[in-house]
Amino acid sequence: MNFFDIIPPDLNVLLPILGTIGLILIVLEGALEVELNKSKISVIKKSSLMAVLTLVVLALMLGFIIHNREEVPFRIALLNAIPFCVISSSIAIPSVRNLPQKDKEFVIYESSLSDIFGVLLFNFVAVNQFIHAKNIGLFFIQLILMLSISFVSVAGLSLLLSRNKHHITYSPIILMVILIYALSKILHLPGLLFILIFGLFLGNLDELKRFQWISYFKPDRLETEVAKFKDITAEATFLIRALFFMLFGFLLQTQEIINMETLPWATGIAFGIIVTRWVALWLLKLPVLPLLFVAPRGLITILLFLAIIPIESIPLVNSSLVIQTIIISVLFMMIGLVIFKPEHPEREPGLMN
Repeated sequence: MNFFDIIPPDLNVLLPILGTIGLILIVLEGALEVELNKSKISVIKKSSLMAVLTLVVLALMLGFIIHNREEVPFRIALLNAIPFCVISSSIAIPSVRNLPQKDKEFVIYESSLSDIFGVLLFNFVAVNQFIHAKNIGLFFIQLILMLSISFVSVAGLSLLLSRNKHHITYSPIILMVILIYALSKILHLPGLLFILIFGLFLGNLDELKRFQWISYFKPDRLETEVAKFKDITAEATFLIRALFFMLFGFLLQTQEIINMETLPWATGIAFGIIVTRWVALWLLKLPVLPLLFVAPRGLITILLFLAIIPIESIPLVNSSLVIQTIIISVLFMMIGLVIFKPEHPEREPGLMN
């Protein structure tokens, strides 16, 4: 049994739609908070490597195990494995407010990039029936095309945001962002790349002021609008996320949570997450504590799992396994962060709203 078996027909479309909108807003919110400047180069490099390394290694390992256990094509196994390999930024970022500033920054970058890289990898595997050099080359061509579309779209939306004098400003911008994302999906382009570029552009206006061309966007006015836009985006993200989890929780059945057949698998996946993370932290010479604890799975895992079409779903990878893995990973993070006590706790406000 998978998610589509427990969702009533009238809600079968609503949950994925809510999930897609939630994914867009989560990535946009994370991108708006990512600071790009020389002082952040080191942490961005390490967090990017950490996000990619743990994602790819864990996905290949879990995909190989599913491939041999279920005797399905490796592509199908990998597709079902990827949702378990992505850190949930919607859970990780709010959970580290009491950690030292450098650890908070690392978690913000790593979890946001993990969401983005995870969705890009998932879409690549889902769209391509065969993974070979030609498809990889086509994927990079699509990335370049999407980059071009993104820069044009970002320029247009930024001009609209800075020059719009109507009392309703932010909802049309968000709706247009969703529309551009939907159109990119129809064209089989990585739409999240546009969301990332749009968020990074608006979130780093201070760094762009030294360029002459930025004056066309009226940066002073745009900064004021962006501050309000961040608040609206945070509110909308929280609302969609809350609605999604309320609906998802309503549809869950008790036997799905306490399913003893999938519990060993969920425990094994959680253990694999921790081991992979520990090795990656050691290789990158990063502090193991408290970063080892911050690897929760959550909304992004559910969204990617919902995106798997029924014909490519695997009986082993079902709703019980997903929800149990999420619960175990979140409990591990909660216990670890409660036990870990920083020697010099910092009182600065967090980087996220």
